[in-house]
Amino acid sequence: MDKLQNLIDERMRVWNAAKEVLDKAGDRALSPEEDHKFNELVSKIDDLSNQIKTEKKMRDLDKALSEPTSSPIRTKPVKPRDNKRSFLATDEYKQAALSALRTNFRHVTDVLQEGIDEQGGYLIPDEWDSRLIDVLDEENIVRSLATTITTSGEHKINIAATKPAASWIEEGQELTFGDATFDQKILDAYKLHVAIKITEELLYDNAFDLESYIINQFGKAIANAEEDAFINGDGSHKPTGLFHETLGGERKITTSGTKISADDILDLIYGLKRPYRKSASFIMNDTTVAMVRKLKDNNGQYLWQPSLTAGEPDTLAGYALHTSQYAPAAAAGKGCVSFGDYSYYNIGDRGTRSFQELKELFAGNGMIGYVMKQRVDGKLLLPEAVQILTLKAAG
Repeated sequence: MDKLQNLIDERMRVWNAAKEVLDKAGDRALSPEEDHKFNELVSKIDDLSNQIKTEKKMRDLDKALSEPTSSPIRTKPVKPRDNKRSFLATDEYKQAALSALRTNFRHVTDVLQEGIDEQGGYLIPDEWDSRLIDVLDEENIVRSLATTITTSGEHKINIAATKPAASWIEEGQELTFGDATFDQKILDAYKLHVAIKITEELLYDNAFDLESYIINQFGKAIANAEEDAFINGDGSHKPTGLFHETLGGERKITTSGTKISADDILDLIYGLKRPYRKSASFIMNDTTVAMVRKLKDNNGQYLWQPSLTAGEPDTLAGYALHTSQYAPAAAAGKGCVSFGDYSYYNIGDRGTRSFQELKELFAGNGMIGYVMKQRVDGKLLLPEAVQILTLKAAG
């Protein structure tokens, strides 16, 4: 049988074993031995989940590498459009950028002059930028769920603050007029950067896949910093996060006790307006997931269900469940579970990412430094589209 399917089936088998431990205990608390066994099984479920993700990534990569690198020419060759974006997408620019990197920018042709920014950096070729976006989407939960736009300046988004209401009137009765008011949300641009040092030996070694290394390392670092800000950001020189106390999701649901119950999850789901529930999903961290795995509905069915299909998220009460290491842990008086339609969280990417070389800074150590910079902002446009579950304070 297929290895990936084997892993999926094994995870389901382990989950059924974990359910048996809980079902045997019934309404009483787990004994120390039962609790130890259950936690062991849950740990194995997490390990199998990671193996499934890795196997899925490897398959996607194998599939991508097996695709043809070019297609037959079916039309007459045409000269590319004469603008910066199309120029950055050319093989000429890409090869010149690689050559400049590998020669410590001693070999810089006039080709690269097209890509110089005001600080002396070089714009990333379009092909690299696209692949970096792929890395960000894969590593960053919020970016994959949110609405992403590219901005060239301060971006204003109009929102209906109050809406007109209809009313019944008798024939011939005077019409009444209400007011429709509008608000604005502004997406700015906050600077995010990642810097690495590379030894000269690695840089000059043609066998070293420098391109993939930089894309993956920079992509993961930026994705992690972004996700932290998209979830927890305070809006001060960084995006405003989903869990922000006043500008994030609405906080109308508080747990009935000091622990999350099945009723709390259902209250959170139905506390979200129906139009948003159609595309809603959960975001929480792994420790919170470990808590909700034990919850059952009134029919004795577990709310958490592992995915049976590779690439699909697990579910909680029938809705997709996404985990993030940056989601707040369950703590008294704090929001710990997010549920909503995250397409109303807008991410504004300002322009193109850029490289900058730090040639002299580490010269004495035989190393070269590189910095990648991007400017980005993020805001939840409609707080009512996302609900946050708050854990009741003790006492």
